[in-house]
Amino acid sequence: MQTVTRIEQLRAIIRQWRRQGQSIALVPTMGNLHAGHIALVNAARRRAGKVVVSVFVNPTQFGEGEDFEAYPRTEQEDVEKLQLARTDLLFLPTVAEIYPQPALVNVAVSGLSERYCGASRPGHFDGVATIVCKLFNMVQPDLAFFGQKDFQQLAIIRRMVADLDFPIQICAVPTVREADGLAMSSRNGYLTAEQRALAPRLYQNLCQIRDAILAGQTDYRELADQHLRQLSAAGFQPDYLAVCRPSDLLEATPADRELVILLAARLGRARLIDNLSFTR
Repeated sequence: MQTVTRIEQLRAIIRQWRRQGQSIALVPTMGNLHAGHIALVNAARRRAGKVVVSVFVNPTQFGEGEDFEAYPRTEQEDVEKLQLARTDLLFLPTVAEIYPQPALVNVAVSGLSERYCGASRPGHFDGVATIVCKLFNMVQPDLAFFGQKDFQQLAIIRRMVADLDFPIQICAVPTVREADGLAMSSRNGYLTAEQRALAPRLYQNLCQIRDAILAGQTDYRELADQHLRQLSAAGFQPDYLAVCRPSDLLEATPADRELVILLAARLGRARLIDNLSFTR
């Protein structure tokens, strides 16, 4: 595995691969890698000749009072995991390399970015869209791989790629879960032992909502409110819980067949997100 820290080094290697006729996949990450990230790398390896992984904790997607400084950084462990996963190129830039001067251009995907996580984290998805857009321009991959755990982020990136005519195929990889159902996340490390034992309730509630809908429940808002109350009583601080259409993340109606349940809640220091997609 090659490791580079400069954009010019990255582009030189990409140019060489292009001359060789290689297809290229990009896996953007913020590091602190777990099995969910490695699943993205493995999926990319199956689909492309060369795999580029970026590890960059992007400051522009953290709001005031959020955990940018405390966000876990495990560079050496990440390098070892990516080597074992047979990554071809690791891009490990500094903040100064990515943002050499204050940015005057930002990418915003209106309509999809303001609700759910965007409502409680203003500007977060503008930061996400901008850094992903920059990485796409640097790497110019044929394919890019993202996890379905961040469903709203995935929807935003898909729309950005469509609207800006990037010739990139966005590939979604299913959420990787712990044995008890908790979605893998770098922020799970913030949980105490007691909170970690409670955290799988999120996925359990998602499954209960899905099962109720498949059994004929059509009042989605009441169903969500019922489970929000359950989560609050269990010790969570729920942010949102909604049954949506996957295409545009608008509130679903009984006429919709394809559904996704979106959920976010705080548990101690950790803000946990999860979702569940299914067909009625």
